[in-house]
Amino acid sequence: MQVFKFGGASVKDANGVKNLTSVLKILGYKKTLVVISAMGKTTNALEHVISNYFNNKAELQSSLQEVKKYHNDILFDLFDNETHAVFKKILSLFDDLNMFFKTNKSPNYNFVYDQVVGFGELVSTIIISEYLNSNGIPNNWVDARSFIKTDNYYRRANVDWTLTQKAISTKINTSILNVTQGFIGSDSNNFTTTLSREGSDYTAAIFAYCLNAESVTIWKDVPGVLNADPRYFENAELIKKISYREAIELAFYGASVIHPKTLQPLQRKEIPLYVKSFLNPNQAGTIVEKGVGLEPNIPCFIVKKNQVLISLSSLDFSYIVENNISEIFGLLYTYKMKVDLIQNSAISFSVCVDNIYNNLDKLLQQLKAKFSVTCHENVSLYTIRHYNKMVLNQLEQDKTVLLKQLTPETVQIVTK
Repeated sequence: MQVFKFGGASVKDANGVKNLTSVLKILGYKKTLVVISAMGKTTNALEHVISNYFNNKAELQSSLQEVKKYHNDILFDLFDNETHAVFKKILSLFDDLNMFFKTNKSPNYNFVYDQVVGFGELVSTIIISEYLNSNGIPNNWVDARSFIKTDNYYRRANVDWTLTQKAISTKINTSILNVTQGFIGSDSNNFTTTLSREGSDYTAAIFAYCLNAESVTIWKDVPGVLNADPRYFENAELIKKISYREAIELAFYGASVIHPKTLQPLQRKEIPLYVKSFLNPNQAGTIVEKGVGLEPNIPCFIVKKNQVLISLSSLDFSYIVENNISEIFGLLYTYKMKVDLIQNSAISFSVCVDNIYNNLDKLLQQLKAKFSVTCHENVSLYTIRHYNKMVLNQLEQDKTVLLKQLTPETVQIVTK
């Protein structure tokens, strides 16, 4: 059993869908499960739809129509006959989405978000499944929500591994090609949940773990795992081999090629992970597996933009001790802040967070009741694994460094 995952960039248009078909024909598709993301920037477009639903009802239908037109254009490029069943199936999905907006009673943004954005994956997989069937590649369309069961922590749901393992291991036909969605699952009430942005990689790992797959391949628009994001760093180099441990470290610090939760289930069963280019499927790419170290052994750069640096000190200059830190983390948990860096001294405590749920103002209000608070928004958090003095000096050049933290293997710098 092999598991393939194709991201949104790989299926952003009709040519991408055709290329996916070619990859399957080249590499084989029997005993294969394919996990597919929403097409192109559909998730972003649906986030705009959600924003209009809450804040600008007059623009709701026009923004939704843009999403529909984008997919219709792809449909017309892929299918010659407008009477093909796929057109009716996609129309039905958009009718369902419209009905949700008309009947929804929940004011909970996170709940609404998960019910809406998941349509991106449903639409993309139906289009691709139907196109594969029409081009001599029979397959079974699988609704991931029937298999990946989670709690109701909307937008960042936690997998119920017992229920998920049972559903996948007993109901997936492993002898054929299966096509399913990344990113989505469902809770105990069968409401759609999501596994956080870029969660399709994690979906692939979940299915691979439960099916005891031979391997997972993530198909990207880059040749493999690079030592830096080429959007922010020049001369990024390909990493040919990397250990689970090192990959987990990079993912934890925010490396964008591999989702942070993807690696743990694969590591537990020692399932190798390949990261390859969908434009050059025969190239080796990167392999992540047990005990291979880092090849070549070079510095790895990670940047996380739009972070928030919060620095606290006691109002009376007393020590920041265990009970203070416990209270601070309790508030960070309450307001769903993702913590990316911590630094403390005798009378101060600094934390760099990702304000995913837009709860910063509420958090600061609580903190200011007991601490002196300094807050820097829209900062950048840089992490270098296997750094040296030269690359550190280059990174700091022309930047205002607000915080720096070093260990023998890793340096993290917060800059304005």
